Amino acid sequence: MINLQDRNIYVLAPLDTLDYFDSQTVSLARDITPLEAWNLIMEDPQPFLKLAFKMRDMVSRQFGVKSIGGFSGVAKKSVVAGDYLDFFLVESCDDKILVLTERDNHLDVMTCVSSHQDGLSITSSVIVHNLFGHAYMMPVGVAHRFIVKNMLHRLQAKLGAKTR
Repeated sequence: MINLQDRNIYVLAPLDTLDYFDSQTVSLARDITPLEAWNLIMEDPQPFLKLAFKMRDMVSRQFGVKSIGGFSGVAKKSVVAGDYLDFFLVESCDDKILVLTERDNHLDVMTCVSSHQDGLSITSSVIVHNLFGHAYMMPVGVAHRFIVKNMLHRLQAKLGAKTR
């Protein structure tokens, strides 16, 4: 786990060794913790995500990848390292960062939700282990950027416009 100091962002490995990296930031009307952001985002997941996860599980199962089922929408008041948020293992959580991972034979994924002076960031990093992982990341990598962008815009709308 590598900390990119400027925004309290954690990634799996040095940026130039990652197979996928995406970091998006949004300004919010008020400060919230990363876990609060996660709960607000997940309380009403984007409708197509349920179908996307179902399709992912059907295809991935054929290659020996465990089903993950998607997001439950269940809010957690607190988490500690070793807990799970749906299919993600909580690696670290405090008032500034929430680091989540999912690892299997095909790829390792880390998602870091971090709060900082500029707002809130969601950063995802991936290391691919084999051909299936590369094939999987082709559509997922493209879709992921749009999904996170939409999640952050929805979060921003929930909290109202930022005033300075």
